[in-house]
Amino acid sequence: MNVVYSPRYHIDIGAHVFPTRKYQLVHARLLEAGVVTQADVIDPQPASWDDLALIHTREYLERIRHGTLTRDDLAQLELPWSPEMVEGFRTMVGGTIEAARQAVAHRAVVAHIGGGLHHAFANHGEGFCPFNDVAVAIRVLQRDGERVERAAVIDLDVHHGNGTAFLFESDPRVFTFSMHQQHNYPSWKPRSSLDIGLADGTGDAEYLQALEDALPKVMASNPDCLFYLAGADPYEHDQLGGLRLTRDGLRARDRLVIEVARTTGLPLAIVLAGGYARSVEDTVTIHAATIDEAARAGQAESFRTG
Repeated sequence: MNVVYSPRYHIDIGAHVFPTRKYQLVHARLLEAGVVTQADVIDPQPASWDDLALIHTREYLERIRHGTLTRDDLAQLELPWSPEMVEGFRTMVGGTIEAARQAVAHRAVVAHIGGGLHHAFANHGEGFCPFNDVAVAIRVLQRDGERVERAAVIDLDVHHGNGTAFLFESDPRVFTFSMHQQHNYPSWKPRSSLDIGLADGTGDAEYLQALEDALPKVMASNPDCLFYLAGADPYEHDQLGGLRLTRDGLRARDRLVIEVARTTGLPLAIVLAGGYARSVEDTVTIHAATIDEAARAGQAESFRTG
């Protein structure tokens, strides 16, 4: 199975709850475990500024490109500005574009060791998300005639996908599904096509039943391509989450989503989204398990059809 990753994702943002080194650690873990080989890893190019402008305003892109973000911009973004930060996240958007293109070209599951920047809006970044990578990738696929007109976003980060929901609120071609902790960031939650706000402390059984019930509604939108934000932050020991999923529960969650893509034959691009466990090793283990589930599904499909 192909995965997309760049060492440029390890961005120095100082002492921060967002562990950007997790991407490097997930990549190393997958290689060590033999889930992927280095030959399977695609190093993406940064998204072009024209690609970013398919979603983001020119005014915002000028400010973030040249380091003229306002104090309010930086307060919403919650990241320090630097050229390295901008290029790292621009490359991450390119990674999601590449994962989506590979998934569509091969009608396969492709994982991106990065991405899931769902809090970014057209005119500002928010909540550690300078650019909305999934939204940009959808618009790139639609623009370039990649056999994708309709898309569905399955957002299972612990936080509502506010930027993505708002960007596609009036576009019937993109179905947005967010299942999240209701009483958590962000305070304003624009309407997705389907929202499920979970109570504090929701555990494995209730979560998995809600997801199993919701997925047919997502598929009823008749998407040509799926994007899955496989956040690690519903984990019971996450610092920024209040749900109570175990590692086994999160793996079962991944299996449900990946099985839908496998049985329908739809392309699936997986992005990692959030993960802020007290131990970064827990976050790495959860993210690596997501990609391991995708690889196992791919092997099973190859065996079935081969």
